[in-house]
Amino acid sequence: MKRALKFLPPLVILVALVVGGGYRYWETRLDTPLSIEAPLIYEVPEGAGYHRVIAELDERGILEDAWAFRLLTRLDPDAVPSLRPGEYRLEPGMDGQALLERLRRHELVSYDLTIPEGWTFEQMRAALNAAEKLEHETQALSDAEVMARLGREGEHPEGRFFPDTYRYRKGVSDLDILRQAMVRMDEVLEATWAERAEDLPLETPYEALILASLVERETGAPEERGRIAGVFVRRLERGMRLQTDPTVIYGMGEHYDGNITRADLREATPYNTYVIEGLPPTPIALPGRASLEAAVNPAEGEALYFVSRGDGTHHFSRTLREHNNAVNRYIRNR
Repeated sequence: MKRALKFLPPLVILVALVVGGGYRYWETRLDTPLSIEAPLIYEVPEGAGYHRVIAELDERGILEDAWAFRLLTRLDPDAVPSLRPGEYRLEPGMDGQALLERLRRHELVSYDLTIPEGWTFEQMRAALNAAEKLEHETQALSDAEVMARLGREGEHPEGRFFPDTYRYRKGVSDLDILRQAMVRMDEVLEATWAERAEDLPLETPYEALILASLVERETGAPEERGRIAGVFVRRLERGMRLQTDPTVIYGMGEHYDGNITRADLREATPYNTYVIEGLPPTPIALPGRASLEAAVNPAEGEALYFVSRGDGTHHFSRTLREHNNAVNRYIRNR
């Protein structure tokens, strides 16, 4: 090798050294950290090309050596990322190569929207309307119009959406989140219904969904879900009214001010289970998986009543006399 180099013209050797050194220098400039002192979000616009993105980052002073990134298209075209529009998080210490990799892998910024178990559809819609970076397609629509847009025209929305944390990116529609939650509830309901206990006083998965929503709203202690479901199931089997306060509250709607009076308990609404027989016509909340499972596999027992102890748990009773004593102890005296 040394002998071969000996006979090369000095100019050729010089050019080779300059080119090699220049290439290595170019590579080092791509490794230069970005000029940022705090995390920031950079949005690749719809339809933007690689050169436009480099120019914008250069104009904002984020890139130290924009020329090195422009030269990439000539020296290593395969390394030029195919861009996806959206938001990208840039962080202090990130170098140019890391930036290119993030663009190349389409690592878009995502946001979380949490819908808690037991929320109503009204509360879910309010959270969607307040969610940042979400496209609000449904904000001006009625509940009926939302269901029609989801392909469920004529269906009541309550209980039809699975409470969970949903991740999305800027530009995603609230309708997309609703559709995900609706499909998820369909899947979980179908799976739990398939594993239901025998001889339940429930004819359809929708009735199980309704019962699960009652369990969800009555449960302060997760370990009591099965026992509460058992009370409701035994009352249904005996033809007893369910007499659960959350149904009264739901039926009152905007008239509920935080208190339930005796007059409210006697008010005939479609949801007042102190007045109506059996289940209310629709769910009253968004039940989670645990409440769905409890509704179709209730705990065995003899209790027909329960009353809140005031600490999130309940006292369960077999007889009305025992129940009245518990009410005196935990409610009236308090």
